[in-house]
Amino acid sequence: MTPGKSYFEKVYREYNRPEFIHPDPLEFVWRYKSPADRETAGLIAACLAYGNVNQILKSVEKVLGPMGPSPAAWLAKADKALIKKTFAAFKHRFTTGAELAVFLLNIKEARAAHGSLEALFLKGLDAREATVEKAIYAFINGFNTCGCAPSLTPCPELKSSFKRVNLYLRWMARKDAVDPGVWQRVPAAGLIVPLDTHMRQVAMRLGMTARKDTSMKTASEITAFFRKISPGDPVKYDFALTRAGIRGNNV
Repeated sequence: MTPGKSYFEKVYREYNRPEFIHPDPLEFVWRYKSPADRETAGLIAACLAYGNVNQILKSVEKVLGPMGPSPAAWLAKADKALIKKTFAAFKHRFTTGAELAVFLLNIKEARAAHGSLEALFLKGLDAREATVEKAIYAFINGFNTCGCAPSLTPCPELKSSFKRVNLYLRWMARKDAVDPGVWQRVPAAGLIVPLDTHMRQVAMRLGMTARKDTSMKTASEITAFFRKISPGDPVKYDFALTRAGIRGNNV
């Protein structure tokens, strides 16, 4: 039998706490204070969030470390040659230094052209849409002005679950003890669950979905279940549920 809201609220109270953030790339967002640095560091951390979590943390540090106290300011001042030189030796699973440089140049250009990554995202956001799915595709297409970095930002035509972009949006649009809520104009009500292995397993075990793939369709189906419980904040339970799974506790 699929549990009700009281069950998920209990898990939320138990695991949605700052002391459970580590090890999670979200910790890099909390390192900074300004919205510019948080949205910049957040996109870097979220898009590198694939593979072993310890390696993810090391790789994110290798990117943010050379940028000093303000990644947004560093990117704004750095030219293409400096960015390529700084990260020439970078490697994270399928992501090379050359691909990372393209990705960072896209961040630089997006912020220069629109003022913030939030502003770019808002250009594709339609309040009439129930979810941010179409806005995600528009954001990626508008973001890739200097080229595509497929291991970091999936192609919209592939219709993947966009797990890492949805993770980033959760960090940016939600605000509680775990999610910093950097963006002010993207409503949490339209967010989509970041569909990773842990969330898919939890969703199947609790009867939220029978789908076994990690497509956007599966992510949307799980999100629709949560929207019935928490209409204004359907990804509220994401961190708590996946954290419980990561820590080896059944949910």
